[in-house]
Amino acid sequence: MMADCLRRLWTWWTADESDSIAAEASVTSIDDVVARMQAIDAALPPVDGVACFNRMYLEVTELVRARVADGFFDDAAFMARLDVVFADLYFAAVDAADADRPVPVPWAPLVARRQDARMLPIQFALAGMNAHINHDLALAVFLTCRERDVPPRRVHADYLRINQVLASVEEPVRLSFLNGAVAQVNRDLDPVIHVVDGWSIDRARDAAWANAEALWNLRALDGVRASFLDALARMVGFGGRALLVPARVL
Repeated sequence: MMADCLRRLWTWWTADESDSIAAEASVTSIDDVVARMQAIDAALPPVDGVACFNRMYLEVTELVRARVADGFFDDAAFMARLDVVFADLYFAAVDAADADRPVPVPWAPLVARRQDARMLPIQFALAGMNAHINHDLALAVFLTCRERDVPPRRVHADYLRINQVLASVEEPVRLSFLNGAVAQVNRDLDPVIHVVDGWSIDRARDAAWANAEALWNLRALDGVRASFLDALARMVGFGGRALLVPARVL
């Protein structure tokens, strides 16, 4: 059932909606997720745009894995499954890019710019977060809730607990990116720094939750849900392009 759902969603995400691409699940546990991210990190040069996002995502995932193990969540099994479903949407985009297949619309700006040396690493990291949180997270919550027949409201408290995990790493990681940028560039980059500094993970997660609830309420209306997802994907793709304005003049 999950694989069939991912196939349908993949069709809606691609730049050419006439292409139907099977997106089979590639991971089944958080340990698998961490291992796959470590493999991506090892395979890519540090300046690659996907690698910049992957490093941040790996750090967060390792923290979530620890919180799942130590009883931080009310429903640890649900949160572990959500982590896997969520990550697999990212892996599907990576696999499509590696195979020169159409990339989901929200991920297309990052993939297109991933080798562009005019970008700052933090722009790549936030463009990945934009695609994954503003688009993929709502889908992951919806898919996991539907798979387990649990309405989103039942897991909202645990969803909010993730914010505490993110808060422990977001600012240090953001500052590490920005400090590196400041060491390399001058005040001409101030507008770009302001753009990326204005991106809020909390606001993105709030929007993702609202979209997950909308998808849940549309679960019996396939056509309407497809239109909703298409509009969301295109809006998130637009946001990704805005985050990837060239910062450097080479």
